Amino acid sequence: MQEIEVTARSAADPGAVYRLLLDGARWPECSPLGSFELERPGETEREGIGAIRVFTTGTVKSREQVVEAVPGRRFGYVLLSGLPLVGYRADLLLTPDGDGTVISWRSRFRPRYTGTGWFFRLFLGGVIRRLVAGLAATAGAPRT
Repeated sequence: MQEIEVTARSAADPGAVYRLLLDGARWPECSPLGSFELERPGETEREGIGAIRVFTTGTVKSREQVVEAVPGRRFGYVLLSGLPLVGYRADLLLTPDGDGTVISWRSRFRPRYTGTGWFFRLFLGGVIRRLVAGLAATAGAPRT
């Protein structure tokens, strides 16, 4: 099992960070992700539990299903397809920190092909670090 853990602090409160997590269309503006498409809306919220979100970067199309959405506290998703990984799950914990929020992202997965775990941990670790930093900054920045 491979694990990636990334933490960043946002000047935004947990509610603002959570709203950004549920707005996949904004993820490409604050990360290396290319584009976003909502394949299927969630059960009770547009991008809440059950939603299938598709992020396309170059030739990679990652399909993800939201499996946890606790307003202002937690967000989680699983990878359905797009990368040669098995059992990929990302859990994001939002912890109040003064007037801001600590975002803790933890991903776990197994590589589909033996010997490639180190590569995907390194590659995805870089993408996730940039994504978490971008989410933290974007959530805390005033919207124009």
